Amino acid sequence: MPLTSPIRPYDPRWPQEYASEEVRLRPIFGTALVEIHHVGSTAVPELAAKGEIDILAVINPGGTVEDWTRSFEGLGYRRGGDLSQDHHFFKRDVAGVRTHKLHICLKGHAQIARMLRFRDHLRRHPADRMRYQELKLKLELENTGGIQEYLAAKDPFICAILAGLD
Repeated sequence: MPLTSPIRPYDPRWPQEYASEEVRLRPIFGTALVEIHHVGSTAVPELAAKGEIDILAVINPGGTVEDWTRSFEGLGYRRGGDLSQDHHFFKRDVAGVRTHKLHICLKGHAQIARMLRFRDHLRRHPADRMRYQELKLKLELENTGGIQEYLAAKDPFICAILAGLD
């Protein structure tokens, strides 16, 4: 079963694609937005990735995803399943191809630090970046169960890197 998008070599246009989408999204959150980040593999130079821009929006308590859903839909996003309590997920496809993933986490959520620490580590450590890329390409070739299988198979590598940072 294929992933949501094929893994391809790093594209230097990805940071600009993120920046353009940030400009579209930022006004929706208003004063609830604490910070917004480009995360995931497209945020790591020289790392092969599915060409899906991952965006992390950190919000203050008081803002509710339900208040913003219609605005996100107006930008082409649709609600995905929440990934955990206070970690909401939206996805955007263009012409049937996944282009963006929006993670909305309440300030202080553990997933915020996890995503940022892993991204920053891969940016600073070329050997780990290449090991991660090799793993991702291997998992894509072996995948029979789709995106959930792929994500689960990457998790031990991510956890090992993060455990070494403590």
